[in-house]
Amino acid sequence: MIVVGGMIGIGKTTTTKMLEEELSLPSFFETVKGNEILPLFYKATPEEKERKRYPFLLQLSFLRARFHTIREALKEENAVLDRSIFEDRYFAKKNFELGNISEMEMKIYDSFFKEILQALQENSKGKKTVLVYLHGSFETVLKRIQSRGRSFEMGEELISYYRFLYDGYDEMMRKSYPKDSLIDIDVDKWDLKKDPLAKEHLFQELKMKGMIE
Repeated sequence: MIVVGGMIGIGKTTTTKMLEEELSLPSFFETVKGNEILPLFYKATPEEKERKRYPFLLQLSFLRARFHTIREALKEENAVLDRSIFEDRYFAKKNFELGNISEMEMKIYDSFFKEILQALQENSKGKKTVLVYLHGSFETVLKRIQSRGRSFEMGEELISYYRFLYDGYDEMMRKSYPKDSLIDIDVDKWDLKKDPLAKEHLFQELKMKGMIE
């Protein structure tokens, strides 16, 4: 299974679609469509977040959705998955650090997370997973978030939140996957959307790791 990971707005969905089309692989996307909690989380005041526990509910909804998509992807001989489950846990942890998720809520989340990981490992049947890790400068991340045009993702007050997420993201991703299971794509250098050489570079890396022929 090929997992495409990276910060918010970095190009995961675009890259997943490209791999789906170029390699004729089934793909499984992260989607915010139908998630009623996400816009509430971005627009809520601190008081509303505290009272209604939006951060905790949001992270649980993402974890549940990720479990479902990975379970479906594992039914395929090979597939492309938009975002890693370890990134879901990272977002929960960062919200805990901000005080948006309580200590008890984080313990509950981690208990679910560990059980889900165990269940997925038991169902993977030894299938290899390779991470295509997209990363770039913080300025690039902000530009790409803005270009998506999602009103609830915009606003000056969110820039510090994105910075908080960005710091530490790289370390988390590299710790979550062994070096031989990670393909490093610096989007400031390799433009997978516009540059044919960037695509060829990615395909060669996937071939070297035995993910495609």
